Amino acid sequence: MAIKNRYEFVMLFDVENGNPNGDPDAGNSPRVDAETGYGYITDVCLKRKIRNYVELCKEGEAGYNILIKPDKFLNAKFSEAYQAEGLKQKQKGKNADDVKKACAYMCRNYFDVRVFGAVMSTGDDPCGIVRGPVQLNFARSLSPVNIEDITITRQARTTEARTETGDTEMGRKSMIPYALYRGEGYISAALANKVTDMTEEDVELLWTAIINMFEHDHSAARGKMCMRKLYVFKHESILGNCPSHILFDKITVTQKEDVPPRKFGDYEIHVDRQMPSGVELIEKI
Repeated sequence: MAIKNRYEFVMLFDVENGNPNGDPDAGNSPRVDAETGYGYITDVCLKRKIRNYVELCKEGEAGYNILIKPDKFLNAKFSEAYQAEGLKQKQKGKNADDVKKACAYMCRNYFDVRVFGAVMSTGDDPCGIVRGPVQLNFARSLSPVNIEDITITRQARTTEARTETGDTEMGRKSMIPYALYRGEGYISAALANKVTDMTEEDVELLWTAIINMFEHDHSAARGKMCMRKLYVFKHESILGNCPSHILFDKITVTQKEDVPPRKFGDYEIHVDRQMPSGVELIEKI
């Protein structure tokens, strides 16, 4: 079923004794704004967790493949679209109609293309560029974060030469004792209907994936991560009934005491439930 409503949403999630999103430019330490000390998590990181959940729960189901994952190289997947549609290959996009057909195939068969869009204009069999109807902002912590570098020891050596230095060797891991993050996102019904044919079923799957994105992503490095709240603003119309920033301002979070936060209960969430005309607030969790 085609999407008939525009959406915006707010996610509140936290990390305890973990590294939610390592920065390769900083030795894989948690990402932090150097000027303010607030932590942040990239949109790419959050999309990865959504993709992983969809792949886990919809594995093998037609229409729910995942394009962006480390299996085969992307150009091979683009060529598969040409083969499936019976299109002439190795034309490097000279036939615009063939590119459109291949693009439509990718949207039908790959959930993340249908939802997030993709750049598929490379190789001998390009499938075009898709602007996804779902977009995420960087998530940002509600308070400055304190990054702690923890020294660890390990007993398993990788080479014979390294065993000569002793039974153990030292290592390091970076973590945040606690941080509550806020992320925001958008679903454009106009783009969904015009470009990718994202459906209402896809929207419901997206909410489920967001709610559960950390439940199958636990690791020693990431610590304890939980999706605490998901607020959804549903517009009556396809183009929307209110600017997104006005709706985002309806959800505010404040720290209760001027001490380093260490749990979700150290924050207070304020929700202005007086919505503009044509907008409904739905609290998913």
